[in-house]
Amino acid sequence: MIRFISSLILLFGMVPTTVLAQSPIPHNTTPLELMLLQDVNFRQNRVTDPPTVPVRTMAEWEEVAYLVITWESNFSNILRQIVQAAVEECQVIITTQNQSAVATYLTANGVDLTNVTFMNENWDSIWIRDYAGNTVYSNDVGELALTDWIYNRPRPNDDAMPSAHASLLDLPIYITNSGTNDLVNTGGNFMTDGLGNAFASSLILNENEAGNPYGVSAKTESQIDEIMNAYMGIDQYIKMDILPYDVIHHIDMHMKLLDEETLLVSEYPPGVADGPQIEANIDYVLSNFQSPFGTPYKIERIPAPPSTSGSYPDTGGYYRTFTNAVFINKTVIIPTYRPEVDAPAIAQWEEMLPGYNIVGIDVDNSGENLISLLGAIHCITHTIGVDQPLWIVHQPVDQADSNAIVSIDASIKHISGVQSAQAFYREIGAGAFVSMPMSPLGDDLWTADLVMPSGVTQVEYYIQAQANSGKVLARPIVAPEGFWTIQVGTLSVPDYAQLQISGAVPNPTSGQVQFRLSQIHEPVSVTITNVLGQTLYRGVIEEGHGQFSLQLNPSWQGLLWVTFDGSFGRVHRQIIKL
Repeated sequence: MIRFISSLILLFGMVPTTVLAQSPIPHNTTPLELMLLQDVNFRQNRVTDPPTVPVRTMAEWEEVAYLVITWESNFSNILRQIVQAAVEECQVIITTQNQSAVATYLTANGVDLTNVTFMNENWDSIWIRDYAGNTVYSNDVGELALTDWIYNRPRPNDDAMPSAHASLLDLPIYITNSGTNDLVNTGGNFMTDGLGNAFASSLILNENEAGNPYGVSAKTESQIDEIMNAYMGIDQYIKMDILPYDVIHHIDMHMKLLDEETLLVSEYPPGVADGPQIEANIDYVLSNFQSPFGTPYKIERIPAPPSTSGSYPDTGGYYRTFTNAVFINKTVIIPTYRPEVDAPAIAQWEEMLPGYNIVGIDVDNSGENLISLLGAIHCITHTIGVDQPLWIVHQPVDQADSNAIVSIDASIKHISGVQSAQAFYREIGAGAFVSMPMSPLGDDLWTADLVMPSGVTQVEYYIQAQANSGKVLARPIVAPEGFWTIQVGTLSVPDYAQLQISGAVPNPTSGQVQFRLSQIHEPVSVTITNVLGQTLYRGVIEEGHGQFSLQLNPSWQGLLWVTFDGSFGRVHRQIIKL
């Protein structure tokens, strides 16, 4: 805290002695900081243009090279447990000006420092999720770089941290603080699927509107979207209404993307706290957007625990949730509170993410009550992706008809190219997985056909690829300990058709889009319409089984609907045309 006060005095002059800030600094803006907002130069002389080539922001579940944290001694035990779990998965960068004491503490508590790097930089707060840089890759899997926004707190040392990380690792960095690209944003209010779709609360609009307290240029929503696209490759930026009882309005306190199509959200009893607004936001997303696979988002709910006396945020309780978690390769660290509410939450995480190591860390104890400062595990951690990622995107097959041939399709990319890919599968209860080679379809797409056996209820499978460089990676990353499960049974004709028409890929798209049709041996009519209901295209696929490509007219823009008609009924898929 002394470090923080000193830095503010140097920047802005003597702080009034009647204004006291908390120590450690809470997640929200303190009264002292609110007084200083108008005097802070948020547009410092660290100017970069956006990337000159298209970039992609990594999803939180992708392969991690570094976990980064700031060492706040008031939370040594929580941070020690995070480091202890993370060093088994990746390198850990700890910002501290007291390396000797931190190293001694970690070693004395059984933490191996082999994968730990200490960075001696000034800092103001522990909330590194909000101020650290975000990993982007050029051309999907190319050069690794960091993107840094203007931090929405008057904490100059924190705001400079991404540049320190970039310097330490010799990484390019792109900073949104020049000209009209002076974007204020915060990491806890950002979540992406790695495919150009991102979620936020409307806080991002408030922070950059006319009259904002940061002195940055006023921006419309479309201008914000353009900046996010230029610096981070975000094509579809979904913004939801803020929650009335979440003081900081960061979505990571109540929501988590588990994969490209699954949203985990906190659940409250009917009518309690932010429950009604969370449900309204879910309805908004489901009514207006689809997953990148052209299908509705899947919603998982996990109860938000009250205090021991039964209080929720609307009756004076802290904002306790189990969604504020961080992926670190094969480990997921989640906040915990007390055994009776923790046990079912951990069990649910293990069920949702089979094979992952779910680590719970208490953030609600009298010695280190992190949650009382309005944050938890995701808030005090950030990640930097691996160099040259092997990127696998696959929409899991949930159901299949007995004896059906199911297409296992995946988009697989590596900067060196992909040498081979395999689908591994087994019947439930079987021991070893059976390997089946996947065939390249072009445009980084790979496929394999699996025959669903009769007389079984489930088939388990995963995908593994090898790059020309020799790198090997599986999806799920925890395979073979973790895998996807196909429920095998007799499906209705419409349900079967829904499962057998996959795509669109890529989505959003600027031109061509592809669909995969499996085992529909009849002509299929295809229609494209826009949001006004106008028909833009009609055609017929003579043989339904196989890959189908559509070249979209350059004049078509925005949300488009592709409709497939046949004896199976009607199947709709949504496309975002850029």
